[in-house]
Amino acid sequence: MARPAGPEPVIGQPDRASRLAGRSAIAAIGVAVVLIVAAGLLRRSWMPPTLIMPVSGPPWEITALVSPRTVVVVIWIAGLLASAGVATGLVAVRRGWPVPLRALIVIAVLAVAVITVLPPFGSTDALDYAIYGHIVALGHSPYVMTPAQYQRLAGLRFGVPRDWAHDPSVYGPLATAEQFAAARLGGVSLARTVFWLKLGNDLAFGAIAFAADRVFRADRAARIRAHLLWTANPLIIWNVVAGAHLDVLAAAVGLAGLLIADRHVGRDTARRSLAAALAAGFLVGAAADVKAAFALYGVGLAWSLRRKPGHLLAAAAGAAAILVPSYAVAGMPAIRALSTRAAGGLGYGFYGLFLTHLGSGSLNYVVPIAVCLLVPVAWLALKRIPSGRDDQQAVRAALALSMAWLLVWPHQFAWYSVMIICVLVFFQSSRLDWVALIWLAVMTVADMPGLGSAPAFRLGRVLGAIQHENLGRIAPAVMLAVLAAFVAGCVTQRWHARTEA
Repeated sequence: MARPAGPEPVIGQPDRASRLAGRSAIAAIGVAVVLIVAAGLLRRSWMPPTLIMPVSGPPWEITALVSPRTVVVVIWIAGLLASAGVATGLVAVRRGWPVPLRALIVIAVLAVAVITVLPPFGSTDALDYAIYGHIVALGHSPYVMTPAQYQRLAGLRFGVPRDWAHDPSVYGPLATAEQFAAARLGGVSLARTVFWLKLGNDLAFGAIAFAADRVFRADRAARIRAHLLWTANPLIIWNVVAGAHLDVLAAAVGLAGLLIADRHVGRDTARRSLAAALAAGFLVGAAADVKAAFALYGVGLAWSLRRKPGHLLAAAAGAAAILVPSYAVAGMPAIRALSTRAAGGLGYGFYGLFLTHLGSGSLNYVVPIAVCLLVPVAWLALKRIPSGRDDQQAVRAALALSMAWLLVWPHQFAWYSVMIICVLVFFQSSRLDWVALIWLAVMTVADMPGLGSAPAFRLGRVLGAIQHENLGRIAPAVMLAVLAAFVAGCVTQRWHARTEA
């Protein structure tokens, strides 16, 4: 695959300042990763609920205790350093300054290897995944039985995560199948079950990194950009490796479908082209079968094939081939669980900046307002984000729709941006990189340390005030500013800055 269209970075003899920029990026990313690993090793000090470790690991954790407030400050520092490091690296790549590629890859490999053998931290969602798998292993449906009900049935010796304790699974049947397989491998240990889930995430994470590395193997600048945005990005590592969120599974298979569509559909013989469309639809359908939000990839694929009815029908057949049987097996409870999903994410997003002043009743209108805003923003994005190359149409459409949804929909978590970043890596470099990175950074830091409503943890007066200010004002204001920048970019189409000599 050739390098995406766009302004070329200036390549020249690097001076001392440019070398310093590249090395500073690596240093910030490396320190951020070290701090994240340290927080994971000390999980017992700050992250409820306490997990019962298997007799022989993995996973492992350090039983020594330190002040949880100290750990939280360290985590916040890690988040800020990670954001600064990735941003500095992207600036250096843009200006043709040297960024040590090998160091990026080594940092990522070591970080993923160590974090995988630690218990999940930064989020309790992985424990819910493990419980859903154990519910299936007991012969019950995770779309009916809740984690709290399972706790009473199984007599767990520790509390289940509080945030979703009374909610059934809202994930697709394919995700449930993976959770069941992990439960069988993990046995009675939830900690060991999560370890197997993390291994699955690592494979998906590594597959995206490997694909990007191979696609851009002849273009060092594009290769470094890909690893900065994905492989060695501590914000991504925090969300999908440490937090073990299954979004990365859906991202990997969905991205594979989009890349197959762009590479083969309409470019091979008629028979192979239709087969590629079928495979692309199947993979994108599998992504939605893991997590419903990835149906946006399917809409993007359909948009890219809208002038090829035969290929569009083949892609639809491929998606149906995975979605119809899996939901037929899971039954109506799976569909109802999706339709009644509890709202989550960072409050009401930027909408809360305005509606909270009108009274609590006004918050009931957040979703209708978001729907009315989403449609024109999505249409604008489809029409006005960078055009990309001819072989990037499915990737481009999926990126446009996913970014519109991420920026407009009120209930979001930081790890939802995985569906944006993994596609952006394969799209041409532009100011969209900054839109995605700023959103990911502010959402990740705002959600840190990732404890949700866990009652056993208290930040204290000062840290609590900082967290409240960040969640309630700073993050929503930045989210609004990012949306405004995105819309302005679509209107003006000034996605590429001039390259300075």
